[in-house]
Formats: sequence, structure tokens, C-alpha cells
Amino acid sequence: MATDAEANCPVSPESDGRGTTMMIDSGLPTGLFTDVLESHGSLVDIVKFGWGTALVTKDIKRKIDICREHGVGAMCGGTLFERYVWCGRFDDYRRLMADLGVTHVEVSNGTIPLDSRTKARYVTAMATDYPVLAEVGFKDPTLSATLTPADWIDAVRRDLAAGATFVVTETRESGKSGIANPDGTIRSDVLRALLNAVDPTRLLFEAPTKDLQTELIRRVGPAVNVGNIAWTDLVGLETLRLGLRSDTLLDIEPATAPALAAA
Repeated sequence: MATDAEANCPVSPESDGRGTTMMIDSGLPTGLFTDVLESHGSLVDIVKFGWGTALVTKDIKRKIDICREHGVGAMCGGTLFERYVWCGRFDDYRRLMADLGVTHVEVSNGTIPLDSRTKARYVTAMATDYPVLAEVGFKDPTLSATLTPADWIDAVRRDLAAGATFVVTETRESGKSGIANPDGTIRSDVLRALLNAVDPTRLLFEAPTKDLQTELIRRVGPAVNVGNIAWTDLVGLETLRLGLRSDTLLDIEPATAPALAAA
């Protein structure tokens, strides 16, 4: 039976109520990809094959099969969706997703000039076949800075109403765009507004850096949904969630008074 101290300070993944973790694959060799999921698959919920890498990855179908074997979702990056829409080939995109056998899709407008209402219609179209992760925010930091907290709330609510399972907040792989400032910190005004207006379990925050992961865990909680996690950070992220790293240790409720065990 767990002691009171153990209840306050969980030290196993089974007891922490871990949120969704999306790992980004930017082109791992297939053997290493297999090793990562064999070793750390329990820490991953979805793998995203970043931007358009799926089209130049020889073993992409094998990688997706490996995800399925480990009970992990698989999807392509939103930039691939945008490329097909930009070229007027949305139907080809849908056929490609079916042929690859992905389990989720990402719908975004981070690069192409696609208004949020039209993007929401694409969300609805894809949600008939897949859980959709709809991304909000621009890849260009200058454009992202023009989005007010009210703009973020409106876009998130629109995508959720259109059928998105999660709404992803953009930060890119650099962690310095979208909902993040150019210095890599979170836009506090946007985060605060979103948490007051939207169910946080429906948000997935891109957090490719330890600083962003730490800030989100401290401000949203250890069960925060995060994405764009590099394979090298999977274990480190889990320790942050559990307070097993100094950055978040003091956020765990301590015992009434630290005490030495009896001699």
C-alpha cells in the first residue's frame, strides 16, 4: 500500500496520469526508429513524421507498421497537408493517407494563405475518417506575433467545433514561433487566455525544448499534452512530468516535514 508521501510524490508512469506525448520523427533510420519504440514506446502516444519527410522516407510504411505494433499512433506533418492543398490535390492527399495507413492526420495553415474558416472545413472533411489534430499559429514569427489572445481562442474553438480531436499550438521545431516568443518562452497572454477559455485536455502544445516542457508542466500540470518531442527527450520529459528532475521537483507536494529514516 502506498504511504501518504508516495501518494503525494508518484514515481512511476502508472501513477502520474501522463498526458498525450507526440514524438516527432525528422528522418530517423528505420533500425533506430524501431529501437526507440521498443525501448520507449510506452512514453509515446503518437509519432509525427515531420513536415513532408513521409514522401522521401523509403521505409515510411514499415515505420507506420512499427507504430501499430507498439500501440502508437502515426501521422504526417501538417506541412504535407498544406503542400497538397496548395497544389489543388486534396483528394490525392486523402488517398495518400489511406494508402500509408496513418491513424491520425494534421490539418494546418501555418505556411499557406488558408483562412481559418476554410481550414475548419478541411478539418470536418478529414474527421470523417481520422482523429484530426488541427494546428493553430503561423510558422513565421512575425505573423504569429500579430495573433491576439482572442484570435487564438476563436481559431481553437472553430477547429474543435469542426471536429478536431486536439488543437495543436504551433511553435515549430525551434520552439520560437507560434505560441512561443522569439526567445523560446511561452506567450503568457495567449496561454492564460486559452486555459481560461478551452478545456486543456483538448490542447496539445508543441514543446520541442526542455524550457518549454518545463514551463508547460509547471503552468498547466504534469498531464499537459505536448508534441514535437525529439526521441532523445522522451525519458527526460517523463522525468519532468514526475518531478524526477530538479526543474519540477519542487512543484510536487512534499511531506509535512522532510525526515530521516530511523536508524
